[in-house]
Amino acid sequence: MAASTGRDGGGMGVDRAASGGNGEAGERLRSMEGGERLLPKGFPKLKNDTFLRAARGEETEHTPVWCMRQAGRYLPEFRETRASQDFFATCRSPKLCCELTLQPLRRFPLDAAIIFSDILVVPQALGMEVVMVPGKGPTFTEPLKEVEDLLKLRQKVDVTAELGYVFQAITLTRHSLEGKVPLIGFSGAPWTLMSYMIEGGGSTTMAKAKSWLYRHPEASHRLLRLLADVIIEYLVGQVAAGAQALQLFESHAGHLGPELFQDFALPYIRDIAQAVKSKLKEEALPLVPMIIFAKDAHYALRDLAHAGYEVVGLDWTIRPQEARAQIGKDVTLQGNLDPCALYAPKEKIGELVKKMLESFGTQRYIANLGHGLYPDMNPEHVGAFVEAVHAHSRHINKHS
Repeated sequence: MAASTGRDGGGMGVDRAASGGNGEAGERLRSMEGGERLLPKGFPKLKNDTFLRAARGEETEHTPVWCMRQAGRYLPEFRETRASQDFFATCRSPKLCCELTLQPLRRFPLDAAIIFSDILVVPQALGMEVVMVPGKGPTFTEPLKEVEDLLKLRQKVDVTAELGYVFQAITLTRHSLEGKVPLIGFSGAPWTLMSYMIEGGGSTTMAKAKSWLYRHPEASHRLLRLLADVIIEYLVGQVAAGAQALQLFESHAGHLGPELFQDFALPYIRDIAQAVKSKLKEEALPLVPMIIFAKDAHYALRDLAHAGYEVVGLDWTIRPQEARAQIGKDVTLQGNLDPCALYAPKEKIGELVKKMLESFGTQRYIANLGHGLYPDMNPEHVGAFVEAVHAHSRHINKHS
């Protein structure tokens, strides 16, 4: 659900207190295939901080742009790299995750990279088996059916042991980016992960998962708390490994109304932001900007604006002016072009981007789509989108 994938597999973790200098980084990078582990130190100096500046509300010369699922099946080189590899085996390979993360950067002048992974690596860390079924998507071999099934989950997760391969991928990618752009890490939010774990895969109604909220509220909160605790450690570990920003995906927010969201999603979204920032301070790690993307949660924008995130991501079903009115001027907005707009001719894409920029304004704003890129999209049209954001935002800034 990222740079990356659609939703998101254990290896050895990255040493947090490791030493190493810039001169050694290239040597360690070259020897990575030989089995030596890269250390999250001595990263190359960042050359393009436009995305981070916008996230923090600082002035930018142009509007930064990246795309959810920018490393994806729409790229021929992505399909070639992934051809003979199982999806989650790919997620567990730091070298492949690094390569897939870098591919869109070689094509397009994007302002951020997002690590290739999947949100479903968190349920895997809890002991659940998830397989990618061709034509169907991610499938849980034994979804949660009864409250007693919660006992099958690991109650204490060694995040470094279970998800260390993600940390390794982040460290390798951060070195390999050579400071070109910042690297975003991410996780799914508790409700979205819970819904997958109960539904056993995708669902149009989320009826099984929602029935837990009504029938088993206490057990639902136990599961959501367990997920939130793992996510907090996971996100902090990503920053320790080299992530320069974090995005939390509440992709299934639209299946909850205001009341269910208030009870079963928002408290954990808030808690994750607060706890991650607190732990980053404790561990003397960078206080990186955090993005919340709660798809179809128009009813909760005011709450999300005060949930502790520097950036609120928007899907394409809300007008930018309405979102800004609800969220206020102290939070950066991200989004929100309809992904299907990229099926339009390039000239039309340029017109839509111009209109979007005029609606959002070019400051305190990060351009993106309202959801991820689709597999059948033309890479040239993705390029047209990225270039239009840069060109039109520079023009607007110059004449404002």
